[in-house]
Amino acid sequence: MRTLEKNIGKHRQAFADFVYEWRQSERLTQEELAQMCGIDRKTINRIENGHFSPSLDTMVRLAHAFKVPFAAIAIQVTKAVN
Repeated sequence: MRTLEKNIGKHRQAFADFVYEWRQSERLTQEELAQMCGIDRKTINRIENGHFSPSLDTMVRLAHAFKVPFAAIAIQVTKAVN
């Protein structure tokens, strides 16, 4: 079970890094990204800091804001972990 928890933590951090790096590359504030996704800025902050595992709905909203398929995010996160 510890291995699974550690693996989940790695994926959460890789997702956090992806969101942060994408937002920075687009020169968006957390508030702007949050508005694009229809979620709270604090949620973006918690995701980027790896303190929050977003719901599937939130991840799909982020993919829509990034203008990429959800699967592309999953692939990037998996590559970062492996």
